[in-house]
Amino acid sequence: MQQLSGQDAMFVHAELEGMPQHIGGISIYDQGTAPGGKVRFKQILTLMESRLHLSPIFRRKLVSVPLGLGQPYWADDLDFDLEYHVRHIALPKPGDWRQLCILAARIHSRPLARDKPLWEMYIIEGLDNVHGLPKGCFGMLLKVHHAAMDGATGSRFMSLMLDTSPTVARVAEAPPWEPDIPSRVSMLSKAYSDAWKMPGKALRLVGQAVPMWLRLRKGYAEHDFEPRPPAPRTRFQGRISPHRVVDAARFDFEAVRSLRQLCPGSTINDVMLAVVSGGLRRYLQARDELPTNGMVAGCPIDVRTPEEQMAGGNMVGFMGVGLCSDVEDPVQRLRAINQESRQAKAYAAAVGPKLALELTDLVPGNLLALALRLASATGLTESSVMFNTVVTNVPGPTFQQYFCGARLVDALSLGPLLPSIGLFHVVYSAVQNRQGSITLSFTACREMLPDPAAYVACLEAAFQELLAQLPTSAPPGKQAAAATRAPAKGTRKAKPAAKTPRVKASRARPGAAAKARPKTRNRAER
Repeated sequence: MQQLSGQDAMFVHAELEGMPQHIGGISIYDQGTAPGGKVRFKQILTLMESRLHLSPIFRRKLVSVPLGLGQPYWADDLDFDLEYHVRHIALPKPGDWRQLCILAARIHSRPLARDKPLWEMYIIEGLDNVHGLPKGCFGMLLKVHHAAMDGATGSRFMSLMLDTSPTVARVAEAPPWEPDIPSRVSMLSKAYSDAWKMPGKALRLVGQAVPMWLRLRKGYAEHDFEPRPPAPRTRFQGRISPHRVVDAARFDFEAVRSLRQLCPGSTINDVMLAVVSGGLRRYLQARDELPTNGMVAGCPIDVRTPEEQMAGGNMVGFMGVGLCSDVEDPVQRLRAINQESRQAKAYAAAVGPKLALELTDLVPGNLLALALRLASATGLTESSVMFNTVVTNVPGPTFQQYFCGARLVDALSLGPLLPSIGLFHVVYSAVQNRQGSITLSFTACREMLPDPAAYVACLEAAFQELLAQLPTSAPPGKQAAAATRAPAKGTRKAKPAAKTPRVKASRARPGAAAKARPKTRNRAER
């Protein structure tokens, strides 16, 4: 029997009203490569059934410990029904990008049923009018609870369903299924045993605190990192509604990579943080809401060791990176973000990569759940601001993939909203022969971001603003391929910004001309 770790359980307890804690993704497939040029829903069910044994996530649901005396367990669902989890729907005509985003937002806003295995898959037909994609494509929207996996394990989970050629690979035959269901006695016995071990764990953590304090003191003394002003309040801080918006912008990989020459030593992640910073700056400035202090992004860090790469669940740290949105010049902003990122990594290393994970294991699940509910009911989560947004990196495949013979042609990721953080960004990247694109998708509270297309325009304008700073000897054509829309007019700090350009509702898929996806650096390399 498998018990949730403290961090896994935290995502269960943090699932308050209007804030489901699942992650997700949308992938789009061209049926032209499938046998007969058509993928039928029955074929998808057959493939999924043949691969259920490849991951325990497919069949397992949550079981609570009596009286909440321990973290929940994963238990096999004796009533598992594949057709409950894999669903078949279609977009109404004309079947464009905007309709797909609206549908994805509605599906992503709904919580997963706790009495079932915590995942759902939607096969979406009717993508007939998405510019840059062949007519007749279908989409797959996958939702999996964050308690079961993080972004890194999510990519590996997704690959279990895909093949490297149009021919569906035969997998090893499933062994006889033996349901794993923990008994009440075994769960209570484990809770009793864990309670006796708790003081020893606490003492070990206290022992780690002294060297951590010395590392932090040394880091401050040597200016490896500096105290950062608290994050300002923006429209994205406050009570989260149950409604969501979803959209994305896409940028040419070579164009993104070329921007690193504006700041020697910077990473692709630094560049994408600068795009987010510039986009937020434009969006808020156009509404006379730009805060005086720079905004702060929460950036997850994968803290798995090489031996833990195949482990499920969550092994994620967090670091706060200043977005320097108070800096007007785009090049100076990128350089300041690079410095902020370096300091954030140094601070995270001084604290220790897994200290937060070990601390969550010390907190009893029932107390954590009670504390989170009290914080929400009293408004404490809205009164304190740690981060203004989240920016995470999910690496995509480095080779062509197929689903039931259909070629993968597009993908983006969806994240959960957190208390008082109503905007979540995901940088999705993959590369084939060093060619491709980077997709910057976002999930937001609809009341905080009612016009997602306008925010996409701001992100693209921020990217074009950076491209305009490149030397004139930069390779031609990259700037034109970098984004699908012209940039918004640049603004200066002393003057009100021009209104953000609005985009027609039936706009194209972002970056429709891009060919493949690139791979960026690992999240831990931010």
